[in-house]
Amino acid sequence: MAVEFFIAEKYLRAKRKEGFISLITFLAVAGVTVGVMALVIVIAVMSGAETQFRQKILGLEPHILIMNYKGNYDNYGPLLASVKDNPHIKGASPILFGQAMIRTNHSFSGVMVRGINPESGSALIKGFTPAQLEKALGKAPEPGALPGIILGKALANSVGVVKGEKVILMSSKSFISPIGQIPSMKRFVVKGTFESGMSEYDGMLAYVQLNQAQQLISAKDKISAIGIWVDKVFNVKQIQEKYFSSIEYPFYVRDWMDINHSLFSALKLEKTAMFIILTLIILVAAFNIASALIMMVMEKTKDIAVLKAMGATNSMIRRIFMIKGMIIGFLGTLLGTLLGIVVCYFLKKYNFIQLPKAYPFSTLPVQLEYMDVLIISASSILICFLSTLYPSYKASKMDPVEAIRYG
Repeated sequence: MAVEFFIAEKYLRAKRKEGFISLITFLAVAGVTVGVMALVIVIAVMSGAETQFRQKILGLEPHILIMNYKGNYDNYGPLLASVKDNPHIKGASPILFGQAMIRTNHSFSGVMVRGINPESGSALIKGFTPAQLEKALGKAPEPGALPGIILGKALANSVGVVKGEKVILMSSKSFISPIGQIPSMKRFVVKGTFESGMSEYDGMLAYVQLNQAQQLISAKDKISAIGIWVDKVFNVKQIQEKYFSSIEYPFYVRDWMDINHSLFSALKLEKTAMFIILTLIILVAAFNIASALIMMVMEKTKDIAVLKAMGATNSMIRRIFMIKGMIIGFLGTLLGTLLGIVVCYFLKKYNFIQLPKAYPFSTLPVQLEYMDVLIISASSILICFLSTLYPSYKASKMDPVEAIRYG
């Protein structure tokens, strides 16, 4: 192979009269470089977006929910105790979901209420430690004091309240009074706000103590689900199958992957689509490699004839042009990969691309995964290799006598 490498390297250094071939070779390298660099950057951004979404969701949602087909349920104590007796469970807490209207001195707004148990010791709200949560939503407020509520930051801004102000929650559940049916209402004092970075949560969600939520929506001693947090979020399927497969009807189990399946499937599909689309850039560059090799074969007709006359085999001729094409492909892939990694590093470190507030991220999310880089590099080299097959085959089948006669 030393001879083939030597000749291929010489052919890469085109003479002045072969300057056009040299230009095509340069454009082929540049095309592969740009394609690989763009692919590395875009896939890193897509991976970063997926990771950011996952972190934001897991900052507010339990990893596993044990729910009931009949809706809210009571007598959950034994089930909750059995769930906690598991080495992979970091925390478990009852949760009650409900809908209500929030009223302030300034406006009305719809709100999704979550009743939680601060004494469970779990970090149920992003940005609040268990101790802070227990202090804010204490089970038994002092006589005459209002129970606490924690609002999403966007929700608090939209209704015009800050920490310490009072709000009223009105439930769709009503009760009969001497003047007819009136909605269930409770007064709360804002104990704080949270910001998850996702408008679906920040603009609609409010947390209160579990007992207060049960009173508000007339669900005495009932919950909607038992929220479970595990130690390894990506092993949630295995944990579910191993420890919760015995749970029977009317209960059922859902994990965070099932709940957000459509979101992560869409992100994965978009990532795959971007990979395929941007691979076309590398494919175009591969056509340039094939064109450069075909022109090189036509230019080196006499050289091929002389080599064959000296005893070079067809496979040797084929390897010469394949090596030349692979050098172009490998060089372009290497430069593109390095440039892509460098750009990703600066994007992640300095965050100089700011996104509008409409996006759930303030800056461009970048997460470089080495397996993605490996797949991109391998795909680029494979495409470049395939582009060398036809020109090298035509060169190997050239008749030396005809080449010398008409070359």
